Amino acid sequence: MANSMQGKICLVTGATAGIGRVTARELARMGATVIVAGRNPEKSAAVVEQIKQQTGNPNVEYLLADLSAQKGVRGLAEQFKRKYPRLDVLVNNAGAMFLRRQESADGIEMTFALNHLNYFLLTNLLLDTLIASAPARIVNVASRAHRRVAGLNFDDLQNRKGYNGLRAYGQSKLANVLFTYELARRLEGTGVTANALHPGLVATRFGSNNQGLGWIWVFVNLFALSAEQGAQTPIYLAASPEVEGVTGQYFYQSQVVPSSKASHDVEAARRLWQISAAMTTLSVAG
Repeated sequence: MANSMQGKICLVTGATAGIGRVTARELARMGATVIVAGRNPEKSAAVVEQIKQQTGNPNVEYLLADLSAQKGVRGLAEQFKRKYPRLDVLVNNAGAMFLRRQESADGIEMTFALNHLNYFLLTNLLLDTLIASAPARIVNVASRAHRRVAGLNFDDLQNRKGYNGLRAYGQSKLANVLFTYELARRLEGTGVTANALHPGLVATRFGSNNQGLGWIWVFVNLFALSAEQGAQTPIYLAASPEVEGVTGQYFYQSQVVPSSKASHDVEAARRLWQISAAMTTLSVAG
């Protein structure tokens, strides 16, 4: 698909490592203008220079933001809108797992703040730009971990009672899929598509923020996919003509696959949307 993304502008979050980095690199290789969203200025600058060298594409830049904080998400959206006239592809990829309960700068449980509210807020803040750029695509990196939970616990979305990091992660990934399906319903007829995906078990530094788990990741990574393999589905959803117009689906290995029964709960998706809008003080239709 060489030069197939020429003239397109793509924003990839969590793009300084792992599948986000590979996705950004390959979209740049296809000719897109790629904006890498990262937290660390030195690392972001280094990744941008490396992608430029690897692809020969000079149109790669970075924007800085801590996406666990709503101020950071809003700042990223504002920076992007000031600098770029359009947005053809938004890849929501930034996320993490926290085995100990932590809170974000906004006082929200960190897994829910980073893995879900970040996607929700950034997407909604950029929605007018995406619609004006249609046909455009939203790609949400979720996980098969969403299957580990029977549904969202609306009585304790912030996991204050008996915190379990794996359960909190599974709930956040279920929220990703519910959000994607509700977003696709709301965007019907706009020319903007929204799809979610499971990248597979990928050998990256994901989870390395949790002390004492280094040996587990060494073991897991023996059986895991490479970042290049894990990035194939987000790249496919961002760029392939085969999914032009396809929306409201869940993908694995570049194929539509079933998501959990809980992820198809329309009432839960609407309720999550309303709660998310309230938690981000965002004025969007309920």
